[in-house]
Order: sequence, then structure tokens, then C-alpha cells
Amino acid sequence: MHTPLRPRARFRALLSASCCAALGAGLLAGAGTATATEPGPAESTATGAAGSKVVGYFTDWGIYGRQYFVKNIETSGSADKLTHINYAFGNVTDGKCALGDAWADTDKPFTAEESVDGVADTADQPLSGNFNQLIKLKKLHPDLKVIWSFGGWSWSGGFGEAAKDPAAFAQSCYDLVENSKWANVFDGIDIDWEYPGACGLTCDTSGREAFRDVMAALRAKFGKRQLVTAAITADATPGGKIDAADYAGAARYVDWYNPMTYDYFGAWAATGPTAPHSPLTSYPGIPEEGYNTAATIAKLRSLGIPPSKLLLGIGFYGRGWTGVTQAKPGGTATGPAAGTYEAGFEDYKVLRTTCPPTGTVGGTAYAKCGSDWWSYDTPKTIKGKMKYKDAQRLGGTFFWELSGDTADGELIGAIN
Repeated sequence: MHTPLRPRARFRALLSASCCAALGAGLLAGAGTATATEPGPAESTATGAAGSKVVGYFTDWGIYGRQYFVKNIETSGSADKLTHINYAFGNVTDGKCALGDAWADTDKPFTAEESVDGVADTADQPLSGNFNQLIKLKKLHPDLKVIWSFGGWSWSGGFGEAAKDPAAFAQSCYDLVENSKWANVFDGIDIDWEYPGACGLTCDTSGREAFRDVMAALRAKFGKRQLVTAAITADATPGGKIDAADYAGAARYVDWYNPMTYDYFGAWAATGPTAPHSPLTSYPGIPEEGYNTAATIAKLRSLGIPPSKLLLGIGFYGRGWTGVTQAKPGGTATGPAAGTYEAGFEDYKVLRTTCPPTGTVGGTAYAKCGSDWWSYDTPKTIKGKMKYKDAQRLGGTFFWELSGDTADGELIGAIN
């Protein structure tokens, strides 16, 4: 969810077929060649209506090279469609929550052209940066909530120290999130720990209960009125990352989880096989059986986590290879395809025109153009995923991240 965006080798074990309760075929309109099996217990016990949360990540560094400002959330029409914004990222250091980029967060003066309300920042105002722009956006949209997300791929190494004294960590986070200098910006906290009890950029050894204890301390400090959420692993394999932490025990303390149901496959496997990074379901020839959204949701629900506390994750970007000769998934490659900001990675808003879809598989799209092969979600495949979300009665949808969408918010429009 940041630079680098996601783990380069996310899973280490195969998921047994019994772990994945896939959808009935009738629920998968637009799902391409996805396979289906009889629903398992998690599917058959869903009750109540699906939730309508739409949570989009805004990255503090997007204001630099990407030139994506808080104002763009408004001009794209996305602000009208969002229920929550996750502001990424705050740092975790010395066992405490900390600012991630003070210049972007609180200091950068925005010009009138860059500002949400068309008014330029002045040298003597008490707060500038993205925080002040978020205040302006919330004035235009009083029901919009903003959550400060801490950690992410690069900064999750600090959670191990934080877990040694959860109460002190929670106090530091509360003091930062509720700082009087930016009062009314944030409506809660999100924890993106990659990964408790397992390896991401670094390996965590704090124990299986650490995540639960941290979330309990945050809930105790932030109380019932503030939101406490978490982005969590999508590794549903037996003995994998979901099993490494007590996500079921921590569920009572969170308002919802954001299972990161994307980046299942990518060009960190430089020679392939090519595969869609965010399949909704399995499909014939998938490189690792069980690396798909339905498997992740089924695993989490089998632990007793209510579907209302699970949001469906969507990537507003594609992952791709080059040196590919086969149009369908499963081909060999010579390395990652060129991307604007990162090899093997490109925004949807670019790919929709430079490499349009040539097929669908597992409920998502893929495209071959020249020797490049990409996979990404489109408005059509997102609508298929929304049918799954509704059938599962999940709490809503979240996505990474706002700047990957078109200037008129094509993808978020498909979510709504």
C-alpha cells in the first residue's frame, strides 16, 4: 500500500481446496472463466444486508510526483462517493505513532489552484499541508470520515516495539491523532501492520497475541465514538499469515478489517507464470490454488469474523510482465513490465488506454499489448466483485488508492 506497495513474495504455502468456499456460478456475472464450487458454511450463514462503506486510500506522497492533491478527490467526483478516506501513512517508531511526512502532512503551502476551496495558504496560518486540505474537504462533505492509517509495508517494523507496551503505544497514537493543531481532521485510526507474527519487509516475533493486544489497547483509548480499523493480510493458506495472528480475537475491537485482496501474484516472480494480481475466484491453471479473494474471505469468516466487519479490497492499478508471448494467463516472461513509478506496476488510468483488456479470468481482467502482459480491474469486473460483496453481505469496499483512478472517478463510480 505504499512504496514499495506490497510484499514481493506474499504467500509461502498452498491453500488446501477445503479452505476455499467459492461462489455459486449464478453470483459471478462477469467473472470470466472462474471456477465455482458449492458454498461452504461461511457462505450459507450470511445474514443481514450488505454494507455500503466505500473507503479509499489517499497517500501523503501523492502530492509530489503524482501531483494528486486532496482537491482532486473533489474535482473527480470521488468525494461524493466515499464514506471514508484512509490517510496513508503515519510512521511507527520507538514504540509510538509519529508523523510520516511533516511537510506533506502539516506544512506544505498549497496554491489557490491546488487548494480544495480555491484559496491559497498564507504564511501565518496555523496549519497547512494535507491536513488543512482535508479539513476543507470535510466542510464540503460533512458526512465524510477520515481515518489516519499507520504502518504500511515500509514502516511496519515499528509495531514489534509498540507491542511490548500496547497501552503506551495507544496513548501515543491518541495524542497524535487528536492533536489540537489538527483538531477535527481525523475520525479514528487504522493499523496496517505487515505482518504480525510473520514476515513482510521485516519479520515480526512479537507473538500471536500481539495484534489482538494492540487493537484492544487502541479501542480502550479511542473509545466507542472513534473508529478503529486495520488492514490485514490476505494469506489464507494453512499455517500462513492469517494463522500467525489472532485476527478473530482482535475482531471484537475493530470496526472493520480491510483484507488486502490484491497483489496475490506479480512480477516479483520475474519469469512468470503470468497471473492476475487480484482474482476474485480460482480458475484453471492458477499458479497457487487458493490465492484469491473468495478464499481469503472464506478463511476469515470461518474464524467467526462477522462479514459486516470485512471489506472487499480492490486495487486501482495493474501488475505486469514483459517478454510475454502468450495472451492468456500462465505464460512465461523475462521480467517486470515498465511502469511510470515502479517496474511491474501501473495505474488503471494509464493502462485503460495504453493496454486495454483482452480477456477476463477469475473475475478480473488481463491485457496483452506487444510483449507486455498486465492484469487489473475494470468497471465491468468491479461490478462483478460488487455482486460478490453483496452476496457475502460484506461491510463494504475499500481500495488502494485514489490517484490510480481516472480524472472523473471511473472506478469508484463502478463501486457505487
